[in-house]
Amino acid sequence: SDTKLAMSSEVDKAKDAAAAYKSSDADGAGPATAFDNILSGKWPSDKVYEDDTALAFRDINPQAPVHVLVIPKIRDGLTKLSCAREDQEALLGHLVYVAQSVGKKECPEGFRLVINDGEHGAQSVYHLHIHVLGGRQLGWPPG
Repeated sequence: SDTKLAMSSEVDKAKDAAAAYKSSDADGAGPATAFDNILSGKWPSDKVYEDDTALAFRDINPQAPVHVLVIPKIRDGLTKLSCAREDQEALLGHLVYVAQSVGKKECPEGFRLVINDGEHGAQSVYHLHIHVLGGRQLGWPPG
């Protein structure tokens, strides 16, 4: 089915990204990502929110009618949620707050926040990001 094919493709992307992450310079920064190009302005994005520390933009490969990504503007080692440091707690809270603000505005009937972490979590971009998904009834369980 198309859903299984799409899921397989996303898992394959995540496996490739994990291999690139593991083989990067091991300084904790991780390899350059598509988000670096968006943040620098090299690549366009459909922004829905921006402040000094966070950027939210529409996913170019949406998995729901509303699919927005919320990212920290400065990665600072936040390649994965599991790499978060104690001094980043306020930033993490801010990112979740931004995500719920976007969710409430874009999906008044409800939404889901997703953070993929690592290869088994199907993370395909090693720059922490929160997916805001909605605009339709979402299924359960998600995985």
